[in-house]
Amino acid sequence: MSTAPGPLDRWYETAGVRGGVRRVFHAEAEQGRVFFPDSLVPHLAHPEVKALAPERVREISVRHLYQFLHSTTHLETRVVNGAAEPVANGNSGLHFPTSLRMDAFKVYCDEGYHALYSLDLADQVAAVTGIAVPDVDYGGFVTALQDSGRRLLPQDPVLAGQLQAVVFETLITAVLNEVPQDPTVVSTVRELMRDHAKDEGRHHRFFSAFFLELWARLDGRRRVLAARALPAMIRAALDWDLEPVRVSLRLAGLDEERTEAVLADSYGGGAGLDRIQTISRSTLRLCAQVGAFDLPGVTDAFAEFGLRAPEESDV
Repeated sequence: MSTAPGPLDRWYETAGVRGGVRRVFHAEAEQGRVFFPDSLVPHLAHPEVKALAPERVREISVRHLYQFLHSTTHLETRVVNGAAEPVANGNSGLHFPTSLRMDAFKVYCDEGYHALYSLDLADQVAAVTGIAVPDVDYGGFVTALQDSGRRLLPQDPVLAGQLQAVVFETLITAVLNEVPQDPTVVSTVRELMRDHAKDEGRHHRFFSAFFLELWARLDGRRRVLAARALPAMIRAALDWDLEPVRVSLRLAGLDEERTEAVLADSYGGGAGLDRIQTISRSTLRLCAQVGAFDLPGVTDAFAEFGLRAPEESDV
């Protein structure tokens, strides 16, 4: 990587795991606030949900926070740390300098801490509100992301994991930056998201630079395979995991038929495609920067997943 100052050079002074504080939820200070921005929970706008009693709607919002926090624990430990470990330990099959390997270990430490405090906050909210965390698999979309790698890069599992981490780490910052700006959200959630976003901003820059280093080390055949795999990974990382939503709606009192109607109306068809294109802008710019869209079959592969190359002015 470049000899210019890196995003993790001041990690010992700035990383949340080095000097952050534990965020503690106090219900009495959060009256009238929501647990997750309504605008980021598509099913809350559905007439079937809006017709529910206010306490049921509040429970749905809390359970959506649980889904976000528990999904984060899966992503950080299974995707990002799964990719950071072989790089850090020099087992990736590619040669990286010691400085980059130490940065990978820094990322590894950060992500374990993010998983810890996400689980901690979910547990605190459940204890204070009395709204239980449903017994559901919150790692479903991580499994889908990993399945896309196994399907498209079956002979190259380490590369698949590295690409998945690059995709996730260049996508998540956009989401994390939205919540802290919303004053309708409980302050503890906003503070935790702000803490997370600070670290992830540095990770975003690290993984963007890492992707350029990784790409430079791939031969032509692996570049084509990697580029064709990326759109499926982007969609797997951003498509909704509907099973926790389904469970939450049923717990709120909707029967099976109405639950499936809410899911179809809120998440079916092309719902959310414009948002997916917007959130993935940085990832798409990276692909364009290395010339991925110029490789055979890549533009069509992206189009198949509703994604397109960024405009020249965005690159």
